[in-house]
Formats: sequence, C-alpha cells, structure tokens
Amino acid sequence: MVTVASSAALSCPEISLSNGLNIPILGLGTSHQGGYSHEAVVYALQQCGIRHIDTAKRYGCEEALGKAVVESDVPREQIWLTTKLWPADYGYQSTKQACRESCARLGVDYLDLYLMHWPDSMVSGRSNREVREETWRALEELYDEGLCHAIGVSNFLISHLNELKDVGGAVPHVNQVEFHPFQQPMKLVEHCQKEGIVFEGYCPLAKGQALTHPTILQLAQKYGCSASQICIRWSIQNGVVTIPKSTKPERIHENCQVFGFSLDDSDMAAMRLLHDGRRVSWDPSHVE
Repeated sequence: MVTVASSAALSCPEISLSNGLNIPILGLGTSHQGGYSHEAVVYALQQCGIRHIDTAKRYGCEEALGKAVVESDVPREQIWLTTKLWPADYGYQSTKQACRESCARLGVDYLDLYLMHWPDSMVSGRSNREVREETWRALEELYDEGLCHAIGVSNFLISHLNELKDVGGAVPHVNQVEFHPFQQPMKLVEHCQKEGIVFEGYCPLAKGQALTHPTILQLAQKYGCSASQICIRWSIQNGVVTIPKSTKPERIHENCQVFGFSLDDSDMAAMRLLHDGRRVSWDPSHVE
C-alpha cells in the first residue's frame, strides 16, 4: 500500500480554451481492461499534485474515480475532470440522459469537459452525420445549462470537424486524438489550432511501444531521464494536452517530472522523423 500525503498542485502549464477556461497540459488517463487503479488515482492527486483526470463511460470506472476524488480531499473545483459520451448513447435525449448519469456516477454537479467519444454513431437506420449533428446540439445545450463547462470531440478528423462547422454549431473546445512519436497527425493538429480547438493527445507512449525505440532511448540518456519522459515532453512541446495512463504510482510520479527540461530543436526534429502512421488504438479514417 502506498503511503500518501497531501501535496500542492503540480506546477503545470495550462492551455486556454476558446471560452477562456484553462486546461492543465498534463493529466492522468484511465481506461478499461485493467487501466484503472483507485490507489493510483488517489496517489496522483495527493502526492503528485495532478489536477487533470480523463475518463469515459466506456471505461466503466466513473463511479470508482468519483470515490477516489473524494478520498483525495482535493477540492472538486481544483480538479479538471473529463469524461466521454459513448456512441451507443448518441442522439438528442439519450445524450442528455447519459451526461447526467455520468455526473451521478462521478458524484459531481458538473463536468469540466464532456467529449463525443467517436465519430461513428452506432445508431441503426440513420446516417452518422445526422446523429453527430443531433448529438452535438444536445452537448451545446448541456454547455449552455452549465452542466458541462466545456464540450468537445474525440477521434474526429478534419472532415468530421468541418461538418459541425458547416451546420453553424459551436466550435468544439477540444479534440482528443491518438498522438505519439509513431502517430503524428500534424495536419489535424494544425487545423485544430487554426480553428481555435485545443488538441489533446492520448496514448503518448504508444502503449509502451515507443519506450524501446533507439532514438528515444538515446535522447533519454542525453537528457538524463526516462524514455516515457522524453515522449511526454515531446508531446507537450508540440502544444498538445497530454494524458499518459498508468496504474503504477511510481510511473505516475515519473511521468509528472517533465517540466524541468526541454528538448532542443534538433531533438524535436529527430522525434518527428519517427512518424510511421502506426496506430495503437482505433482508426477513425473509415467513419463517414
């Protein structure tokens, strides 16, 4: 059992959303299939000073996460809490119901950020585009009501973002997409920046695949840090909100130690050369 002690918030830069709210550039990711640890979340909040936690209904850990937040004794208003709407709940009424159910499981009165998890709607008999537009309208109303302080999407490509723009809806505050040395969708990053959408990256370590790459290991030796810290620092220096996942307290602590150094321009460029289009998560390119 890890002994925890109260800690001040991590000295972590923030990125401003288009509505003026600030999201910490580093957070803790969670997931299903063994990707959640109550002990680790409490440790991250109390001992590491993490103030940004990312989850989703799909992961099945919202209720447990809510209990960890309470146990940490960190005031709710100091934590940026993101969860996601699963496509099976897309649609106007079902979106609103799902949002309220997520809040209830988390034990909170509002969400800092609520994301559409995937561009595919999973609703039979209707086009993905139609369902996405209807779902987004529901998110806009949840935002206007104050239940969601920011709204966004996940795994959306430029075409999906342009659809929302074409119907005159609000611009998403965030687009959360897989981003790591092997998967660098820079055109999408640039599009989001141009449109005022904050780009957030998950799987920054490529599910561990990046940690044994020779270039990354060489940089870790050069900077006197770990391979994971190189990957996270590279992502952050690209202006990407970064949410590494770990269930091990010692790894979470390590992943937070990325603000005491910077990669020089030549090393940033060397990391750019590692892009090979490899995905370790879902591929949204087939979704119309």
